[in-house]
Amino acid sequence: MLDIKWIRENPSLFDAALANRNVPPMSSVLVEIDARKRNVAARLQLLQARRNELSDLIGIAKAQQKDVDVLEQEAMDVKLSIPELEAEESKLSAQLQETLSVIPNIPLTSVPIGSDETANKCIRVVGEKPQFNFSPKTHYEIGEALGMLDFHSAVKISGSRFAILRGQMAKMERALKSFMLDTHVKEFGYEEINVPFLVKQESMYGTGQLPKFKEDSFATTDGRWLIPTAEVPLTNLVRDMLIPLEALPLRMTAYSACFRSEAGAAGRDNRGMMRNHQFSKVELISVVHPDDGEKELERMTGAAESILQKLGLAYRVMLLSTGDMGFSASKTYDLEVWIPSENTYREISSCSLCGQFQARRMSARYKGSSEKGFVSTLNGSGLAIGRTIVAILENYQLSNGNVIIPEALRSYMDGMRELTGNGS
Repeated sequence: MLDIKWIRENPSLFDAALANRNVPPMSSVLVEIDARKRNVAARLQLLQARRNELSDLIGIAKAQQKDVDVLEQEAMDVKLSIPELEAEESKLSAQLQETLSVIPNIPLTSVPIGSDETANKCIRVVGEKPQFNFSPKTHYEIGEALGMLDFHSAVKISGSRFAILRGQMAKMERALKSFMLDTHVKEFGYEEINVPFLVKQESMYGTGQLPKFKEDSFATTDGRWLIPTAEVPLTNLVRDMLIPLEALPLRMTAYSACFRSEAGAAGRDNRGMMRNHQFSKVELISVVHPDDGEKELERMTGAAESILQKLGLAYRVMLLSTGDMGFSASKTYDLEVWIPSENTYREISSCSLCGQFQARRMSARYKGSSEKGFVSTLNGSGLAIGRTIVAILENYQLSNGNVIIPEALRSYMDGMRELTGNGS
């Protein structure tokens, strides 16, 4: 959530930033609501002060045996007026919060301006694309031929956009989880945390999934939500907290299942594992001092890149444009891995700096000896496991249908060198 004081003082800058995010100007609406709210608050404060003053005056008058009828009548009028103003202030506060809650974060000046992904900027390309002397197959053709990807049973059990992994591929999923977590904990100092997959509405609101993206998530009948990413429970660990400055930075990582309705993805990636309702991911979260956000984003992106490098997968780093960033982000790097069957790069990780946007929604603050304020939060995929399996299947496929297991994973898979489909 954005700072209404900053909007009030910088309306033109605010509207220009919204325009870069394909959002119409909102400053006049917000400033008008805020002005009404502050006017009511000032009137309420005066009445409350007058109520206290009248109470003192009535006490003095009674002690002096003076007539208090006029004072008591005014006190009654003030008493009756205060609840009305309190209700009006509460209504305007809710209206202001509701309006602010659906406005996206403001991009940093280093973010390229553009209406969509065509304005994204390639920062670097890393690794060598594999060369095949045969026509590379898709990951779902490879997996089904090996008997390790079962979409038919998944549809029977759960419907479309689900997948069942069997045998060696299920083992690979487990190996990737352990490999990613070990790397982030041992090499980059993240604390491993096991999180709930169900959260309360306040948690979804705190990270920006609600109210704007309600249709993209799954809700239970008792008011809880299935997490779209472990970002939600991890980031909410600091909700309503006052963190000592010396405790920053906080770095956390978690493996979780993720659940998304993919409401806006009709017709996209209908086959395979690229866009499912349920998938697994290792998430990275950082909570830092506001001045350290951009430096931490580079560090987090490097941690995610290290996984791709260790797995020997070619990828590129893209700086997203103002029109392609996520709702809560002020700057985002996407890691896109090479997918041979599509002859293109596809997103496998997104690392975002949210600044104080989520912290304001969550009331997550820090305090030092000479300063205090809202913390800065960051989140990133380190990595999406399903898409990592897709990349491994396609980049390491052999002409006989087998798949080479990247060397970094072999110790997690009992020394196995290939997916063979025969259970060996």
